[in-house]
Amino acid sequence: METETKTSKAAQAALAEDKKALTIAEEIDALTDPSFMTSLARGLAVIRAFSDQRRSLTIAQISHRTGIPRAAVRRCLFTLKQLGYVDSEANNFSLKPKILTLGYSYLSSTPLTVSAQPTLNAISRTLNESCSLAVLDEQEVLYVSRSATSRIMSVALNTGSRLPAYCTSLGRVLLAHLSEEELASYFARVELKAFTDKTIVSEARLREILSRVQGTGFALVEEELEIGLRSIAVPVRGASGNVIAALNIGAQATRVSARKMNEEFLPVLLKGAQELSVLLP
Repeated sequence: METETKTSKAAQAALAEDKKALTIAEEIDALTDPSFMTSLARGLAVIRAFSDQRRSLTIAQISHRTGIPRAAVRRCLFTLKQLGYVDSEANNFSLKPKILTLGYSYLSSTPLTVSAQPTLNAISRTLNESCSLAVLDEQEVLYVSRSATSRIMSVALNTGSRLPAYCTSLGRVLLAHLSEEELASYFARVELKAFTDKTIVSEARLREILSRVQGTGFALVEEELEIGLRSIAVPVRGASGNVIAALNIGAQATRVSARKMNEEFLPVLLKGAQELSVLLP
């Protein structure tokens, strides 16, 4: 039964990604600036078509997920294979380890990610729980650093992982500090869907929560992304005072109560966020 449930969740997530990705080609084609390289945009879209649910894809599947014509997908894959970023077996294509160099360029050159790991490791050792640092990237939170003590979700979380912003503690901290114009733009683009029976999908209710998060300085989310997962997050500010990232602890709800997170975890997170802020330019 548990295996069937996880499989069902994976299938639903894949279907949602397919629906979302169908607009990628339309977005690319809508950009008519003569300096815009359509071929480069298509190549990047092909790379992003791969995911945990779809580690190996055919040309037809990539075309379906992106909306890019098969002939163009074939040329992108041929180029990526010649450059060593993609491999193929029969009609199935998959990413090669060299693709990691693209993300590593960002991770190794960003002061936040370079400075964060010792702090995250110290928090994890103190609380004996997994600690993560993330930034907001479009409608999702992007994990830029992580110190894991155990696996608490049905999917593995690592540097580079993405999760919806509206139903995660990291995301709510980051959304709470957007301008009204930025937040309105976010809600206009995002699809609010329920991952569990506790997921809040009302924009009005979410706005109330985000207002409270901004006032209290932290976000606590209980089983909205996955049953059994409870997390708490705080903002990380740069020298200017602007929120540039969020720091969180995730734990099993049956093992760590909301009261414990507030009374024991929150002070440690706030101290860690302050340490990171001091290190940032």
